[in-house]
Amino acid sequence: MRTKRLGDMLLELGLITEGQLKEALDYQAREKERLGTTLVKHHYITEGQLIDALRMQLGIDYIDLTRVDISPEMSSFVPKNLAKKMTIVPVRISKDQLYLAMADPLNFMAIEEAQHTSKKKIVPMIASEPAVKRAINILYGNEGAAEAMAQMQAETAAAQEVRQGQTAAREGQENVTPMIRLVNSIIERAISENASDIHFEPTEEEMVVRMRIDGQLHRIMTIPSELKDSVISRLKIMSQLDIVEKRIPQDGRAVMHLRGKDIDMRISTLPTLYGEKVVIRILKRNEETLNRRGIGIPAVEDAKIDTLLGLTSGVIMIVGPTGSGKSSTMYTLIRELLSDRTNLITLEDPVEYHIKGATQVQINEKVGLTFASGLRSVLRQDPDIICVGEIRDGETAEIAMRAAMTGHLVITTIHTEDAISAIDRLRDMGVAPYLIAAGLRGVISQRLLRKICPNCKTQIQPPKKALEMAGIPEKPGKLYWQGAGCDQCFHSGYRGRIGVFEVMLIQEELRRCILEGADRTRFLEAARRASQYVPMLEHAQKLVEEGVSTVDEVIRTLLAL
Repeated sequence: MRTKRLGDMLLELGLITEGQLKEALDYQAREKERLGTTLVKHHYITEGQLIDALRMQLGIDYIDLTRVDISPEMSSFVPKNLAKKMTIVPVRISKDQLYLAMADPLNFMAIEEAQHTSKKKIVPMIASEPAVKRAINILYGNEGAAEAMAQMQAETAAAQEVRQGQTAAREGQENVTPMIRLVNSIIERAISENASDIHFEPTEEEMVVRMRIDGQLHRIMTIPSELKDSVISRLKIMSQLDIVEKRIPQDGRAVMHLRGKDIDMRISTLPTLYGEKVVIRILKRNEETLNRRGIGIPAVEDAKIDTLLGLTSGVIMIVGPTGSGKSSTMYTLIRELLSDRTNLITLEDPVEYHIKGATQVQINEKVGLTFASGLRSVLRQDPDIICVGEIRDGETAEIAMRAAMTGHLVITTIHTEDAISAIDRLRDMGVAPYLIAAGLRGVISQRLLRKICPNCKTQIQPPKKALEMAGIPEKPGKLYWQGAGCDQCFHSGYRGRIGVFEVMLIQEELRRCILEGADRTRFLEAARRASQYVPMLEHAQKLVEEGVSTVDEVIRTLLAL
Protein backbone atom coordinates (compact mmCIF):
# COMPACT_ATOMS: atom_id res chain seq x y z
CA MET A 1 0.00 0.00 0.00
CA ARG A 2 1.39 3.38 -1.02
CA THR A 3 2.00 5.87 1.81
CA LYS A 4 0.20 9.18 1.35
CA ARG A 5 2.35 12.26 1.08
CA LEU A 6 2.35 14.53 4.14
CA GLY A 7 0.93 17.52 2.24
CA ASP A 8 -1.96 15.47 0.86
CA MET A 9 -2.78 14.11 4.31
CA LEU A 10 -2.81 17.59 5.85
CA LEU A 11 -5.14 18.73 3.09
CA GLU A 12 -7.50 15.82 3.75
CA LEU A 13 -7.51 16.59 7.46
CA GLY A 14 -8.38 20.23 6.71
CA LEU A 15 -5.33 21.54 8.56
CA ILE A 16 -4.02 23.54 5.59
CA THR A 17 -5.38 24.87 2.30
CA GLU A 18 -4.10 24.34 -1.24
CA GLY A 19 -2.73 27.87 -1.21
CA GLN A 20 -0.89 27.36 2.08
CA LEU A 21 0.60 24.10 0.81
CA LYS A 22 1.88 25.85 -2.33
CA GLU A 23 3.40 28.66 -0.21
CA ALA A 24 5.02 26.12 2.11
CA LEU A 25 6.49 24.19 -0.83
CA ASP A 26 7.99 27.44 -2.13
CA TYR A 27 9.52 28.14 1.30
CA GLN A 28 10.78 24.55 1.43
CA ALA A 29 12.53 24.83 -1.94
CA ARG A 30 14.34 27.98 -0.80
CA GLU A 31 15.17 26.89 2.75
CA LYS A 32 16.13 23.27 1.92
CA GLU A 33 14.16 21.83 4.87
CA ARG A 34 11.61 19.05 5.18
CA LEU A 35 8.01 20.01 4.52
CA GLY A 36 6.87 19.32 8.09
CA THR A 37 9.59 21.57 9.54
CA THR A 38 8.67 24.33 7.08
CA LEU A 39 4.96 24.14 7.91
CA VAL A 40 5.61 24.47 11.65
CA LYS A 41 8.29 27.15 11.22
CA HIS A 42 5.93 29.39 9.24
CA HIS A 43 2.97 28.72 11.58
CA TYR A 44 0.74 26.89 9.10
CA ILE A 45 0.31 24.05 11.63
CA THR A 46 1.42 23.35 15.19
CA GLU A 47 4.03 20.78 16.09
CA GLY A 48 1.31 18.67 17.72
CA GLN A 49 -0.68 18.62 14.47
CA LEU A 50 2.45 17.61 12.56
CA ILE A 51 3.09 14.73 14.95
CA ASP A 52 -0.50 13.47 14.61
CA ALA A 53 -0.28 13.61 10.81
CA LEU A 54 3.05 11.74 10.77
CA ARG A 55 1.61 9.05 13.02
CA MET A 56 -1.24 8.52 10.59
CA GLN A 57 1.06 8.69 7.55
CA LEU A 58 3.73 6.31 8.79
CA GLY A 59 1.79 4.16 11.25
CA ILE A 60 4.38 4.52 14.02
CA ASP A 61 3.97 5.33 17.69
CA TYR A 62 4.32 8.68 19.45
CA ILE A 63 6.37 8.82 22.66
CA ASP A 64 6.02 11.41 25.42
CA LEU A 65 9.64 11.79 26.54
CA THR A 66 8.76 13.61 29.77
CA ARG A 67 7.00 10.49 31.03
CA VAL A 68 9.90 8.15 30.26
CA ASP A 69 13.00 7.57 32.37
CA ILE A 70 15.79 6.80 29.90
CA SER A 71 18.56 4.66 31.39
CA PRO A 72 22.05 6.20 31.12
CA GLU A 73 23.12 2.90 29.50
CA MET A 74 21.22 3.93 26.35
CA SER A 75 23.97 6.44 25.57
CA SER A 76 26.30 3.54 24.66
CA PHE A 77 24.14 2.62 21.63
CA VAL A 78 24.06 6.06 19.98
CA PRO A 79 27.02 8.46 20.36
CA LYS A 80 26.24 11.95 21.63
CA ASN A 81 27.47 13.71 18.47
CA LEU A 82 25.19 11.53 16.28
CA ALA A 83 22.21 12.12 18.58
CA LYS A 84 22.68 15.91 18.42
CA LYS A 85 23.38 15.98 14.68
CA MET A 86 20.29 13.94 13.76
CA THR A 87 18.02 15.00 16.69
CA ILE A 88 17.45 11.42 17.81
CA VAL A 89 17.60 9.79 21.22
CA PRO A 90 17.64 6.07 22.15
CA VAL A 91 14.80 5.23 24.52
CA ARG A 92 14.91 1.51 25.32
CA ILE A 93 16.14 -1.82 24.00
CA SER A 94 14.27 -5.09 23.55
CA LYS A 95 16.32 -8.08 22.41
CA ASP A 96 17.77 -6.99 19.04
CA GLN A 97 15.54 -3.90 18.69
CA LEU A 98 16.49 -0.35 19.66
CA TYR A 99 13.57 2.08 20.07
CA LEU A 100 14.60 5.49 18.79
CA ALA A 101 12.71 8.74 19.45
CA MET A 102 13.01 11.01 16.41
CA ALA A 103 11.92 14.55 15.63
CA ASP A 104 11.87 13.55 11.94
CA PRO A 105 10.99 9.87 11.49
CA LEU A 106 11.42 10.30 7.70
CA ASN A 107 15.15 10.90 8.18
CA PHE A 108 16.25 7.50 6.88
CA MET A 109 19.94 8.49 7.03
CA ALA A 110 19.62 8.89 10.80
CA ILE A 111 18.01 5.45 11.07
CA GLU A 112 20.80 3.86 9.02
CA GLU A 113 23.58 5.50 11.05
CA ALA A 114 21.93 4.57 14.36
CA GLN A 115 21.55 0.99 13.12
CA HIS A 116 25.23 0.90 12.11
CA THR A 117 26.55 2.21 15.45
CA SER A 118 24.17 0.21 17.68
CA LYS A 119 24.20 -3.08 15.70
CA LYS A 120 20.46 -3.24 16.43
CA LYS A 121 17.28 -3.11 14.41
CA ILE A 122 15.86 0.41 14.72
CA VAL A 123 12.22 0.96 15.72
CA PRO A 124 11.47 4.66 15.07
CA MET A 125 9.08 6.59 17.32
CA ILE A 126 7.80 10.16 16.91
CA ALA A 127 8.55 12.90 19.48
CA SER A 128 8.54 16.70 19.34
CA GLU A 129 11.85 18.31 18.42
CA PRO A 130 12.19 20.33 21.69
CA ALA A 131 11.43 17.17 23.71
CA VAL A 132 14.10 15.18 21.81
CA LYS A 133 16.69 17.94 22.32
CA ARG A 134 15.88 18.11 26.01
CA ALA A 135 16.07 14.30 26.32
CA ILE A 136 19.50 14.37 24.63
CA ASN A 137 20.76 16.91 27.19
CA ILE A 138 19.35 14.82 30.04
CA LEU A 139 20.59 11.44 28.76
CA TYR A 140 24.14 12.45 27.98
CA GLY A 141 24.25 14.73 31.03
CA ASN A 142 23.03 11.85 33.21
CA GLU A 143 25.57 9.60 31.51
CA GLY A 144 28.37 11.84 32.76
CA ALA A 145 26.78 12.09 36.20
CA ALA A 146 26.27 8.30 36.42
CA GLU A 147 29.86 7.59 35.36
CA ALA A 148 31.18 10.12 37.86
CA MET A 149 29.11 8.66 40.72
CA ALA A 150 30.14 5.10 39.79
CA GLN A 151 33.80 6.09 39.76
CA MET A 152 33.48 7.91 43.08
CA GLN A 153 31.71 4.94 44.67
CA ALA A 154 34.42 2.58 43.41
CA GLU A 155 37.15 4.79 44.82
CA THR A 156 35.29 5.12 48.12
CA ALA A 157 35.00 1.34 48.41
CA ALA A 158 38.69 0.88 47.68
CA ALA A 159 39.59 3.50 50.25
CA GLN A 160 37.78 1.66 53.05
CA GLU A 161 40.88 -0.43 53.70
CA VAL A 162 43.02 2.63 54.19
CA ARG A 163 43.24 4.52 57.47
CA GLN A 164 40.79 7.40 57.88
CA GLY A 165 43.48 10.07 57.79
CA GLN A 166 45.01 8.68 54.61
CA THR A 167 41.55 8.48 53.02
CA ALA A 168 40.88 12.15 53.71
CA ALA A 169 44.25 13.13 52.25
CA ARG A 170 43.65 11.10 49.09
CA GLU A 171 40.08 12.14 48.51
CA GLY A 172 40.87 15.67 47.47
CA GLN A 173 43.18 14.40 44.71
CA GLU A 174 41.57 11.27 43.32
CA ASN A 175 37.94 12.33 43.36
CA VAL A 176 38.40 15.75 41.81
CA THR A 177 37.80 14.75 38.18
CA PRO A 178 34.59 12.68 38.59
CA MET A 179 33.22 15.14 41.16
CA ILE A 180 33.75 18.07 38.81
CA ARG A 181 32.02 16.09 36.06
CA LEU A 182 29.08 15.27 38.32
CA VAL A 183 28.52 18.83 39.57
CA ASN A 184 29.09 20.36 36.14
CA SER A 185 26.60 17.98 34.52
CA ILE A 186 23.94 19.01 37.05
CA ILE A 187 24.60 22.71 36.44
CA GLU A 188 24.57 22.19 32.66
CA ARG A 189 21.21 20.43 33.01
CA ALA A 190 19.87 23.42 34.96
CA ILE A 191 21.01 25.81 32.24
CA SER A 192 19.40 23.70 29.51
CA GLU A 193 16.13 23.62 31.50
CA ASN A 194 16.32 27.41 32.06
CA ALA A 195 16.17 26.82 35.82
CA SER A 196 16.63 29.70 38.27
CA ASP A 197 17.74 27.60 41.27
CA ILE A 198 19.25 24.18 42.03
CA HIS A 199 18.50 22.55 45.40
CA PHE A 200 20.79 19.85 46.85
CA GLU A 201 18.72 18.40 49.70
CA PRO A 202 20.17 15.71 52.00
CA THR A 203 17.80 13.13 53.44
CA GLU A 204 18.39 10.09 55.63
CA GLU A 205 18.78 7.75 52.61
CA GLU A 206 20.14 9.98 49.79
CA MET A 207 20.58 13.49 48.41
CA VAL A 208 17.74 14.81 46.26
CA VAL A 209 18.45 17.30 43.47
CA ARG A 210 15.55 19.59 42.52
CA MET A 211 15.42 22.54 40.13
CA ARG A 212 13.12 25.56 40.09
CA ILE A 213 11.74 26.03 36.57
CA ASP A 214 9.22 28.82 35.89
CA GLY A 215 8.85 29.28 39.63
CA GLN A 216 8.02 25.61 40.36
CA LEU A 217 10.35 22.96 41.84
CA HIS A 218 10.89 19.71 39.91
CA ARG A 219 12.71 16.62 41.21
CA ILE A 220 15.53 15.84 38.77
CA MET A 221 17.76 13.13 40.24
CA THR A 222 19.14 11.56 43.43
CA ILE A 223 22.72 11.12 44.61
CA PRO A 224 23.73 8.19 46.87
CA SER A 225 24.09 9.10 50.53
CA GLU A 226 27.78 8.18 50.69
CA LEU A 227 28.59 10.80 48.03
CA LYS A 228 26.66 13.76 49.42
CA ASP A 229 29.54 15.10 51.53
CA SER A 230 31.83 15.06 48.49
CA VAL A 231 29.24 16.93 46.42
CA ILE A 232 28.82 19.58 49.11
CA SER A 233 32.60 19.93 49.44
CA ARG A 234 32.91 20.48 45.70
CA LEU A 235 30.20 23.16 45.76
CA LYS A 236 31.94 24.87 48.67
CA ILE A 237 35.31 24.83 46.91
CA MET A 238 33.69 26.37 43.80
CA SER A 239 32.31 29.24 45.88
CA GLN A 240 35.37 29.62 48.14
CA LEU A 241 33.52 28.62 51.30
CA ASP A 242 34.99 26.90 54.37
CA ILE A 243 34.65 23.15 53.66
CA VAL A 244 35.38 22.26 57.30
CA GLU A 245 32.69 24.49 58.82
CA LYS A 246 29.37 22.61 58.79
CA ARG A 247 27.62 24.11 61.81
CA ILE A 248 26.65 27.53 60.47
CA PRO A 249 25.15 28.81 57.20
CA GLN A 250 27.55 30.17 54.59
CA ASP A 251 27.13 32.25 51.42
CA GLY A 252 29.42 32.47 48.43
CA ARG A 253 29.67 33.06 44.68
CA ALA A 254 31.04 31.16 41.72
CA VAL A 255 31.45 31.73 37.98
CA MET A 256 31.26 28.86 35.50
CA HIS A 257 32.18 29.16 31.82
CA LEU A 258 29.59 27.20 29.84
CA ARG A 259 28.70 27.23 26.14
CA GLY A 260 30.83 30.31 25.54
CA LYS A 261 29.18 32.31 28.35
CA ASP A 262 30.03 33.06 31.96
CA ILE A 263 27.34 31.83 34.36
CA ASP A 264 27.18 33.69 37.70
CA MET A 265 26.03 31.58 40.64
CA ARG A 266 25.12 32.53 44.20
CA ILE A 267 25.62 29.58 46.55
CA SER A 268 24.10 29.23 50.02
CA THR A 269 24.54 26.45 52.59
CA LEU A 270 22.26 25.59 55.53
CA PRO A 271 22.92 22.96 58.24
CA THR A 272 20.05 20.44 58.48
CA LEU A 273 19.33 17.23 60.39
CA TYR A 274 20.92 15.03 57.69
CA GLY A 275 23.73 17.33 56.55
CA GLU A 276 24.10 20.63 54.78
CA LYS A 277 21.55 21.74 52.21
CA VAL A 278 22.98 23.77 49.34
CA VAL A 279 21.01 26.07 47.03
CA ILE A 280 22.50 27.58 43.88
CA ARG A 281 20.85 30.69 42.42
CA ILE A 282 21.74 31.00 38.73
CA LEU A 283 22.20 34.58 37.58
CA LYS A 284 22.29 34.89 33.82
CA ARG A 285 24.44 37.67 32.34
CA ASN A 286 21.94 38.40 29.61
CA GLU A 287 22.16 41.85 28.07
CA GLU A 288 18.86 41.30 26.24
CA THR A 289 16.74 40.72 29.34
CA LEU A 290 18.17 43.57 31.44
CA ASN A 291 16.13 46.19 29.64
CA ARG A 292 12.56 47.34 30.08
CA ARG A 293 11.23 45.46 27.08
CA GLY A 294 13.06 42.31 28.18
CA ILE A 295 11.44 42.32 31.63
CA GLY A 296 7.97 42.93 30.13
CA ILE A 297 6.99 46.44 31.29
CA PRO A 298 3.89 47.52 29.30
CA ALA A 299 3.87 50.80 27.38
CA VAL A 300 1.42 52.60 29.70
CA GLU A 301 3.66 51.96 32.72
CA ASP A 302 6.84 52.52 30.71
CA ALA A 303 5.93 56.17 30.21
CA LYS A 304 5.55 56.63 33.98
CA ILE A 305 8.97 55.07 34.57
CA ASP A 306 10.44 57.54 32.05
CA THR A 307 9.05 60.30 34.26
CA LEU A 308 10.65 58.79 37.38
CA LEU A 309 14.06 58.29 35.75
CA GLY A 310 14.06 61.91 34.65
CA LEU A 311 14.12 63.06 38.29
CA THR A 312 17.30 64.21 40.02
CA SER A 313 16.09 63.56 43.57
CA GLY A 314 13.56 61.49 45.48
CA VAL A 315 12.98 57.82 46.31
CA ILE A 316 11.83 55.28 43.72
CA MET A 317 10.67 52.06 45.37
CA ILE A 318 10.36 48.67 43.65
CA VAL A 319 8.09 46.35 45.63
CA GLY A 320 6.86 42.77 45.58
CA PRO A 321 7.38 39.45 47.35
CA THR A 322 10.46 37.24 47.06
CA GLY A 323 10.87 35.90 43.53
CA SER A 324 8.81 38.60 41.85
CA GLY A 325 11.70 39.96 39.76
CA LYS A 326 12.44 43.11 41.81
CA SER A 327 16.21 42.73 41.43
CA SER A 328 16.00 42.43 37.63
CA THR A 329 13.94 45.61 37.50
CA MET A 330 16.34 47.46 39.80
CA TYR A 331 19.38 46.44 37.73
CA THR A 332 17.55 47.45 34.56
CA LEU A 333 16.99 50.96 35.93
CA ILE A 334 20.58 51.17 37.18
CA ARG A 335 21.91 50.35 33.71
CA GLU A 336 19.78 53.11 32.18
CA LEU A 337 20.96 55.71 34.70
CA LEU A 338 24.68 54.95 34.39
CA SER A 339 26.79 57.60 32.66
CA ASP A 340 30.20 59.23 32.90
CA ARG A 341 28.55 62.30 34.45
CA THR A 342 26.95 60.54 37.42
CA ASN A 343 28.34 58.89 40.55
CA LEU A 344 26.13 55.83 41.12
CA ILE A 345 26.71 53.73 44.25
CA THR A 346 24.83 50.58 45.24
CA LEU A 347 24.43 48.85 48.60
CA GLU A 348 23.49 45.19 48.12
CA ASP A 349 23.17 41.97 50.08
CA PRO A 350 24.31 40.09 48.11
CA VAL A 351 25.68 41.74 44.97
CA GLU A 352 23.98 39.72 42.24
CA TYR A 353 25.13 41.30 38.97
CA HIS A 354 28.44 43.09 38.46
CA ILE A 355 27.70 46.31 36.57
CA LYS A 356 30.54 48.14 34.87
CA GLY A 357 30.60 51.82 35.79
CA ALA A 358 28.75 51.47 39.11
CA THR A 359 30.35 51.43 42.55
CA GLN A 360 28.87 48.35 44.22
CA VAL A 361 29.15 47.73 47.97
CA GLN A 362 28.52 44.33 49.57
CA ILE A 363 26.72 44.53 52.92
CA ASN A 364 28.55 42.65 55.70
CA GLU A 365 26.65 42.77 58.98
CA LYS A 366 29.30 40.64 60.75
CA VAL A 367 31.73 43.56 60.62
CA GLY A 368 29.06 46.22 61.17
CA LEU A 369 28.48 47.21 57.55
CA THR A 370 24.66 47.32 57.51
CA PHE A 371 22.37 49.07 55.06
CA ALA A 372 21.95 51.94 57.53
CA SER A 373 25.67 52.42 58.30
CA GLY A 374 26.61 51.88 54.66
CA LEU A 375 24.08 54.46 53.53
CA ARG A 376 25.54 57.05 55.93
CA SER A 377 29.01 56.39 54.51
CA VAL A 378 27.80 56.52 50.93
CA LEU A 379 26.35 59.99 51.53
CA ARG A 380 29.90 61.20 52.23
CA GLN A 381 31.05 59.90 48.81
CA ASP A 382 29.36 62.66 46.76
CA PRO A 383 26.76 60.36 45.14
CA ASP A 384 24.25 61.43 42.52
CA ILE A 385 22.29 58.17 42.56
CA ILE A 386 22.11 55.65 45.41
CA CYS A 387 20.68 52.14 45.05
CA VAL A 388 19.78 50.38 48.29
CA GLY A 389 19.24 46.66 47.61
CA GLU A 390 16.52 46.34 50.24
CA ILE A 391 15.00 48.46 52.99
CA ARG A 392 14.69 46.15 56.00
CA ASP A 393 14.27 48.57 58.92
CA GLY A 394 13.03 52.01 59.83
CA GLU A 395 16.52 53.46 60.29
CA THR A 396 17.53 52.65 56.69
CA ALA A 397 14.18 53.90 55.37
CA GLU A 398 14.49 57.20 57.24
CA ILE A 399 18.07 57.82 56.04
CA ALA A 400 16.95 57.07 52.45
CA MET A 401 14.09 59.57 52.69
CA ARG A 402 16.34 62.27 54.16
CA ALA A 403 18.94 61.61 51.44
CA ALA A 404 16.24 62.09 48.82
CA MET A 405 15.23 65.39 50.41
CA THR A 406 18.81 66.66 50.18
CA GLY A 407 19.09 66.20 46.42
CA HIS A 408 19.89 62.52 45.84
CA LEU A 409 18.00 60.05 43.67
CA VAL A 410 17.48 56.82 45.64
CA ILE A 411 16.31 53.54 44.12
CA THR A 412 15.41 50.75 46.52
CA THR A 413 13.29 47.62 47.01
CA ILE A 414 10.97 46.54 49.79
CA HIS A 415 8.87 43.44 50.44
CA THR A 416 5.17 44.37 50.23
CA GLU A 417 2.10 43.16 48.34
CA ASP A 418 1.49 46.19 46.11
CA ALA A 419 2.29 49.87 45.59
CA ILE A 420 -0.21 51.19 48.16
CA SER A 421 0.97 48.70 50.80
CA ALA A 422 4.52 50.09 50.46
CA ILE A 423 3.42 53.30 52.15
CA ASP A 424 1.80 51.36 55.01
CA ARG A 425 5.01 49.34 55.36
CA LEU A 426 7.08 52.51 55.73
CA ARG A 427 4.66 53.78 58.39
CA ASP A 428 4.91 50.44 60.25
CA MET A 429 8.70 50.82 60.24
CA GLY A 430 8.28 54.10 62.10
CA VAL A 431 9.07 56.53 59.29
CA ALA A 432 7.30 59.85 59.88
CA PRO A 433 4.52 60.61 57.36
CA TYR A 434 6.09 63.99 56.48
CA LEU A 435 9.33 62.22 55.45
CA ILE A 436 7.44 59.74 53.27
CA ALA A 437 5.41 62.50 51.63
CA ALA A 438 8.47 64.67 51.02
CA GLY A 439 10.87 61.94 49.87
CA LEU A 440 8.84 59.35 47.94
CA ARG A 441 8.41 60.00 44.21
CA GLY A 442 7.09 56.73 42.84
CA VAL A 443 6.43 53.04 43.53
CA ILE A 444 6.82 50.21 41.01
CA SER A 445 5.07 46.99 42.03
CA GLN A 446 5.37 43.71 40.17
CA ARG A 447 4.70 39.96 39.98
CA LEU A 448 5.64 37.16 37.59
CA LEU A 449 2.88 35.20 35.87
CA ARG A 450 3.50 31.88 34.15
CA LYS A 451 2.76 31.95 30.42
CA ILE A 452 0.64 29.33 28.66
CA CYS A 453 2.73 26.73 26.85
CA PRO A 454 2.33 27.50 23.12
CA ASN A 455 2.66 23.83 22.18
CA CYS A 456 -0.40 22.61 24.13
CA LYS A 457 -2.48 25.79 24.18
CA THR A 458 -6.20 25.03 24.02
CA GLN A 459 -9.44 26.96 24.49
CA ILE A 460 -11.64 26.37 27.53
CA GLN A 461 -14.60 27.89 29.36
CA PRO A 462 -13.39 28.61 32.95
CA PRO A 463 -15.85 28.05 35.81
CA LYS A 464 -17.95 31.08 36.71
CA LYS A 465 -16.52 31.06 40.24
CA ALA A 466 -12.94 31.22 38.94
CA LEU A 467 -13.78 34.23 36.77
CA GLU A 468 -15.37 35.98 39.75
CA MET A 469 -12.30 35.30 41.93
CA ALA A 470 -10.02 36.73 39.23
CA GLY A 471 -12.25 39.79 38.89
CA ILE A 472 -13.02 39.03 35.22
CA PRO A 473 -16.61 39.77 34.14
CA GLU A 474 -18.37 36.78 32.62
CA LYS A 475 -19.18 37.13 28.91
CA PRO A 476 -21.57 34.53 27.45
CA GLY A 477 -19.76 32.33 24.93
CA LYS A 478 -16.35 33.89 25.66
CA LEU A 479 -13.55 31.28 25.61
CA TYR A 480 -10.19 31.57 27.31
CA TRP A 481 -6.91 29.71 26.93
CA GLN A 482 -4.96 27.26 29.02
CA GLY A 483 -2.24 24.66 28.48
CA ALA A 484 -3.33 21.03 28.37
CA GLY A 485 0.13 19.84 29.45
CA CYS A 486 2.70 18.31 27.12
CA ASP A 487 6.25 17.02 26.87
CA GLN A 488 7.61 20.54 26.45
CA CYS A 489 6.30 22.01 29.73
CA PHE A 490 6.62 19.19 32.31
CA HIS A 491 2.85 18.66 31.74
CA SER A 492 2.19 21.85 33.69
CA GLY A 493 0.56 23.72 30.80
CA TYR A 494 2.97 26.64 31.32
CA ARG A 495 6.30 27.59 29.79
CA GLY A 496 8.14 30.81 30.61
CA ARG A 497 7.00 33.79 32.69
CA ILE A 498 6.01 37.40 32.10
CA GLY A 499 5.96 40.38 34.44
CA VAL A 500 2.83 42.25 35.48
CA PHE A 501 3.39 45.77 36.80
CA GLU A 502 1.75 48.79 38.39
CA VAL A 503 3.42 52.18 38.72
CA MET A 504 2.22 54.83 41.15
CA LEU A 505 3.50 58.39 40.77
CA ILE A 506 3.31 60.34 44.04
CA GLN A 507 1.56 63.59 43.15
CA GLU A 508 0.36 66.41 45.41
CA GLU A 509 -3.02 64.83 46.20
CA LEU A 510 -1.32 61.58 47.21
CA ARG A 511 1.10 63.48 49.45
CA ARG A 512 -1.89 64.92 51.30
CA CYS A 513 -3.31 61.42 51.69
CA ILE A 514 -0.01 60.26 53.21
CA LEU A 515 0.12 63.19 55.65
CA GLU A 516 -3.52 62.69 56.66
CA GLY A 517 -3.17 58.90 57.06
CA ALA A 518 -5.89 58.18 54.48
CA ASP A 519 -7.28 54.64 54.29
CA ARG A 520 -6.65 52.33 51.33
CA THR A 521 -9.93 53.10 49.54
CA ARG A 522 -9.41 56.85 49.58
CA PHE A 523 -5.76 56.43 48.58
CA LEU A 524 -6.71 54.18 45.64
CA GLU A 525 -9.31 56.68 44.40
CA ALA A 526 -6.81 59.52 44.64
CA ALA A 527 -4.13 57.49 42.83
CA ARG A 528 -6.45 56.69 39.92
CA ARG A 529 -7.53 60.31 39.68
CA ALA A 530 -4.16 62.03 40.14
CA SER A 531 -1.59 59.71 38.56
CA GLN A 532 -3.51 57.41 36.19
CA TYR A 533 -2.72 54.50 38.51
CA VAL A 534 -3.76 51.10 37.08
CA PRO A 535 -3.62 48.14 39.52
CA MET A 536 -1.53 45.20 38.31
CA LEU A 537 -4.61 42.99 38.56
CA GLU A 538 -6.04 44.86 35.57
CA HIS A 539 -2.85 44.21 33.61
CA ALA A 540 -3.03 40.53 34.56
CA GLN A 541 -6.67 40.37 33.42
CA LYS A 542 -5.61 41.81 30.06
CA LEU A 543 -2.99 39.06 29.70
CA VAL A 544 -5.74 36.50 30.30
CA GLU A 545 -7.94 38.14 27.67
CA GLU A 546 -5.04 38.04 25.20
CA GLY A 547 -4.36 34.36 25.85
CA VAL A 548 -0.93 34.92 27.40
CA SER A 549 -1.76 33.54 30.86
CA THR A 550 -4.67 31.82 32.58
CA VAL A 551 -7.45 32.62 35.03
CA ASP A 552 -6.01 30.06 37.47
CA GLU A 553 -2.57 31.66 37.33
CA VAL A 554 -3.99 35.10 38.10
CA ILE A 555 -5.85 33.66 41.10
CA ARG A 556 -2.72 31.85 42.32
CA THR A 557 -0.44 34.85 41.99
CA LEU A 558 -2.62 37.90 42.64
CA LEU A 559 -5.63 36.73 44.65
CA ALA A 560 -4.21 38.32 47.80
CA LEU A 561 -4.70 41.67 46.13
